Amino acid sequence: MNERLPSLNALRALDAAGRHLSLTRAAIELNVTPAAVSHQIRLLERDLGVTLLERKGRGVMPTPAALAGMAELRRGFDHVAEAVRRMRDTGTGPLLRVTSETTFAGNWLVPRLARFRKRCPHLDVLIDASDRLVDFDREDFDIGIRWGGGDYPGLAAERLFDEEVFAVCHHSLIHGEHPIAEPRDLAHHTLIHLDWPTRKGYWPTWEEWLDAAGVKSVDTTRGLRFTVHSHALRAAVEAQGVVLTTPLLVDADLRSGLLVEPFDLRLPTGTQTHVVHHRKRSDETAIQAFREWLLEEAKTALVGMEKR
Repeated sequence: MNERLPSLNALRALDAAGRHLSLTRAAIELNVTPAAVSHQIRLLERDLGVTLLERKGRGVMPTPAALAGMAELRRGFDHVAEAVRRMRDTGTGPLLRVTSETTFAGNWLVPRLARFRKRCPHLDVLIDASDRLVDFDREDFDIGIRWGGGDYPGLAAERLFDEEVFAVCHHSLIHGEHPIAEPRDLAHHTLIHLDWPTRKGYWPTWEEWLDAAGVKSVDTTRGLRFTVHSHALRAAVEAQGVVLTTPLLVDADLRSGLLVEPFDLRLPTGTQTHVVHHRKRSDETAIQAFREWLLEEAKTALVGMEKR
């Protein structure tokens, strides 16, 4: 006789809380409230007749009873996720799920996808453009684009680009009412700021860029502020000011002449753009094909930027 299983939601709550050692972080992962996580775990403890979590400071700690089954529980969820992925792919045909930051997806990845489709016409691609950091162990993604130093636990990472920041603006500002020829000329123009979350890594500010340029006469506290990179770039395209960005995100606009780089000053960010995937899936044909194509496109893009 098969043993009756507890609630799947309760098991997921235990798995998340046990991994994060926090009801709050577990709630964020599961998109519920901490109270809901706590309630599910209490129901599971009542069902099993054992204590599973104990309070420790502001967090929680799995008891020996919980630890006895958590590793198998995690493997079980992994197997379920893989089974769902295989069933979905069998029913709809091969589909590669790619996660990428919104601006990189829109400005760099999407314009090049037709070349991948020509190379692999049998493979459909779903682009999930989001600024959140997905969990490849729990979520149904095959490959992703990430920023950082390349150390991502459990993931294989290969560098696409080294990141550097420089100033760009609409071409009309160069010879407008207040021409832009030197960094000190920015005193007459609106600075477009990107409020970059620290979890994404270091992003030079206008104050740092102007310090590197040896300019002290520009007020860096003023200007337009955005939390989304694509919005900041859009403001620049609309000639609303000057923005700090990376070459790969505005390469097409620079080539067309819509945007221009008025100064020969670039600051390194110390981070890189990487293509990542789960180490356990490195041998999968679809992942290999997309990864190799991305690396080729990045190499081509770098050569083009060097020639410009």
